[in-house]
Amino acid sequence: MSSVLSRFDTPEARASLYQFTVYLPGAVASVFLGIWLSLHGIPADQIGLINALPMLGLLLLNMIIGRIADRADDWRTAIIAISLVSAVAPLGLYFISEFWGILLVWALVAMSNGLVPPIIDAATVRMTKRNGTDFGAVRAWATIGYVVGAAGIGGLLTVVGPGSFVTLYVAMTVLRAVIGFLLPRFRAPVQEATLANVQQGTPMQRVKLRDSLKPWFVLPLVAFSLVNASNAVMGSFGALLWHQQGIPDHFLGPLLGIAAVGEAALMFAWRRFGGRVTARNMILVACMAGLFRFTVLAFSPPVEALFFLQLLHAFSFGMGYFGVVHFIANWTHESNAAEAQGFANMLNQGAAMIMLVTFGWLVEWFGSSAFFASTVTCSIGIACVLISLRMRPPKDATRPVVS
Repeated sequence: MSSVLSRFDTPEARASLYQFTVYLPGAVASVFLGIWLSLHGIPADQIGLINALPMLGLLLLNMIIGRIADRADDWRTAIIAISLVSAVAPLGLYFISEFWGILLVWALVAMSNGLVPPIIDAATVRMTKRNGTDFGAVRAWATIGYVVGAAGIGGLLTVVGPGSFVTLYVAMTVLRAVIGFLLPRFRAPVQEATLANVQQGTPMQRVKLRDSLKPWFVLPLVAFSLVNASNAVMGSFGALLWHQQGIPDHFLGPLLGIAAVGEAALMFAWRRFGGRVTARNMILVACMAGLFRFTVLAFSPPVEALFFLQLLHAFSFGMGYFGVVHFIANWTHESNAAEAQGFANMLNQGAAMIMLVTFGWLVEWFGSSAFFASTVTCSIGIACVLISLRMRPPKDATRPVVS
């Protein structure tokens, strides 16, 4: 028992426990929200607006909150505060049932929820780099949490019905806020400053993020934001589209969950082979996987093919996200770690906002053929990465997760 407790008391173990809860609310929303909104008479184009408005708010808040978190004594303080706000915000969903009320309340709910991942990931990757531990093994627990939320809790859809969405969502946010108090400190002591690989030997000081925002640096982040916009569409419209196509409801949770299973497997295995792939090549693979996955989805494939396509989420999201996190960590300073991750998240939210609004309109007219829009965005993403690599080639592809 004492050995189990001692293992749990490591910073990585406590960070893993919190990571497990990070995406539980979002998983519940992925399965339930679209159908819950449909029950309230909200059409697909308005569902797109409801999912897109929080993205606009996050565009404005991500870098500001990241900057505040960077200047705090430790990122832990900001994570706990945001977790508490995100647990209170969804209570308003109990008291509204029409479009404008849902639009405004869900904007607050999704914005507070969306601020959590970039800060906890920025903090975790810095801590694991300093300790020489595996970021992938810690971050994978967030994906496992999503599996539990989508396949496990989402499986309750056929039992309790979509009317239970609000209660389940609130329960997951409260759980996350409580576990937040168990988080470790993430920052290195001042005398043991941890710097990005390219800045080793420089004294610990505040470095402005704009110094890093060169075209070759920004283009891969734009590329991932374009492919990830389609991942956001899957979270908002996937279950609803499959439901309308006649896919039995008992498949919806597993279809969303198996995507996260593939992602978790990739993250746990990453340390074995990840050092052979540079960060920008990881983003390139994500764009290529997204191009194939979303193009095939446009043809409304049968449920057997859907399970295979959902496994490609491991690459269209998991590998790309790893590439972005390590790319940022390798080329930015610890003093602006959360702000830099917030900038990448701002690009993600901006692309997702535009895609959600556009996709909602396209679904009204073309159904699942709307996924051809993702074919275009993923192709543009591939071009962005190739241009970046041409502008500034990787320094050394043999080093673990470099540029």
